[in-house]
Amino acid sequence: MDQQILKQKVAEAAFARVTAYHSDHLLLGIGTGTTAECFIRLLPDLKSRVEATVASSDRSAALLVELGLPVVDLNAVGPLDVYIDGADEANSRLHLIKGGGAALTREKIVAAASREFICIADVSKRVATLGAFPLPVEVIPMARSHVARELFQIGGQPVWREGVTTDNGNLILDVHGLEIEDPLSMESRINQMTGVVCNGLFAARPADVLLLGAPSGVEEVLAPAP
Repeated sequence: MDQQILKQKVAEAAFARVTAYHSDHLLLGIGTGTTAECFIRLLPDLKSRVEATVASSDRSAALLVELGLPVVDLNAVGPLDVYIDGADEANSRLHLIKGGGAALTREKIVAAASREFICIADVSKRVATLGAFPLPVEVIPMARSHVARELFQIGGQPVWREGVTTDNGNLILDVHGLEIEDPLSMESRINQMTGVVCNGLFAARPADVLLLGAPSGVEEVLAPAP
C-alpha cells in the first residue's frame, strides 16, 4: 500500500482520538513532518473546539495559520492536552528516534509539556532496536567538530547535515552506526556532551500511544507499564 495512504490512515485515527477528548477548549501540541501534516490538514473540522495550538516548527506553524488555527507560544499556555507527531523509529517501549526534519529540540519541549503524546507512523518505523535510522543531534555551531569527536568515541559515525540550520539557529549531526540497546542511558549521555542542545532520542519522555498504519489497518500500541 502507498506510504502516503498509510500516513493518512494514522492521521485519521489520531484525529478520532483527539475528537473524543471531553473538552471544548483543546490545547494541542503539533509536530513536524509529512505524517504530522496529514493530521494538521484534518484540524479545520475541529476548529470550534481548539483553543490554541503550539507548533514544534515554523513550517507546521505556517500550515496551521494557513488553515485558520490559532497558534501561540508555549510560554502563553499551561500544560497541553495532547501532542501529536510522527517518528523516524519506534521500539516496543515506545522509545523513539525523531529529528529527520531537524525540529527535534522543539518537538521534545512540546512533548514534555503535554499530558499525552500520540505518535503516528507507518508500520515500517517499528524496530526491535533503535539506531538504523541515523540519530540526529542538534549542536551549537562552534561545537560541531568537538561534539563529532565525542560521538565518535561512543561508537557513532557523525555526519554533518550540511545546508541545514534548525529553527533555533543550530546545526545537525546525524549519527550513523549505533545500536541503541539502552535508549534512556544513551539519551542522557549524549545530552551531557558540551555543545549539544538536544538529541533525537525520546526515551525520558516516550510516546504514550503509538498508532501504526499498515495495509490491514491501524494498530494501536500502548506504552508498557513502568
